[in-house]
Amino acid sequence: MDLLEKVVSLAKRRGFVYPGSEIYGGLANSWDYGPVGSELKKNIKDFWWHTFVHLRDDIVGIDAALIMNPSVWEASGHIKGFTDPLRECKVCHKRFREDSFKDFIQNYQKDYKISDPSYTDFICSDQKPHKDENLTETRNFNLMFKTFIGPLEDTTSRAYLRPETAQAMFVDFPEIVRVARKKLPFGIAQIGGPQYHFIIKLDSIGDVQWSRTYHFGTYNIINSIYYSFFMLKRNRT
Repeated sequence: MDLLEKVVSLAKRRGFVYPGSEIYGGLANSWDYGPVGSELKKNIKDFWWHTFVHLRDDIVGIDAALIMNPSVWEASGHIKGFTDPLRECKVCHKRFREDSFKDFIQNYQKDYKISDPSYTDFICSDQKPHKDENLTETRNFNLMFKTFIGPLEDTTSRAYLRPETAQAMFVDFPEIVRVARKKLPFGIAQIGGPQYHFIIKLDSIGDVQWSRTYHFGTYNIINSIYYSFFMLKRNRT
C-alpha cells in the first residue's frame, strides 16, 4: 500500500471523505465528505470568509447561482474556447489530452516508468505508449457540463453549469456597486466549486471549493497600486 492509499484509507476510517456511491461501484472523481470532513470543510470556508470579507472594508461577498444564462458563456468565449485537445486510441479506446501525451512521450524516453498509475491512459494494451498511427485526429473537447432547463431537451433549453467561480462577479458588477456603495478600487469574494469535467478521470476529490477574490479599479488606480507594491518590494530587498 503506497502513501496515497494509506491517506485515503485513514480519511475514510476517520470520517473525512468516502468514495461517492461506493455501494454501487463508486464513480471516478466523486467523493462525499463525512461527519468530520464536512465540519473541517465548513471551518476552512468560514475562516477564509471571515478573513477576506468580514475583516476588510474593501471586499464584499456574493453567492451566485450555479446555472447562468448561456449567453454569458457565449460572450466570455467559454462555449468555443473552454476546451482541451482530445485524442483517442483506436486500439484500446483510451482518451487523453494531446499536449499531456506529448509531454509524456518526451519524458518517457528518459526516465518515465509505464508502471506509474499516473500514466495509465498513455499506455496501450500492449503495455507500450500509444502509436501515433493508431490515434484519431485531434478534436476539441468542451469541458463544461451541459444540462437542460425545462421539460424539453432542445437548443432553446440548453444551459451549462458554471465552470468559473468568478464569472458572476463580472455579470453582477453593476448591482454590486449599487448595493455595496464602494468606491474603486474594491474587491468581490465568492466561495464556490467550478463545475467542469476532464478528459482523464481523476482519483482526487472532484468537488473542489474555490475561494476567490477579484479586485476592480481603473487603469490608473491598478497601475499605481502595482507600482507602489513594486517599489516597496524593491526597497525591502
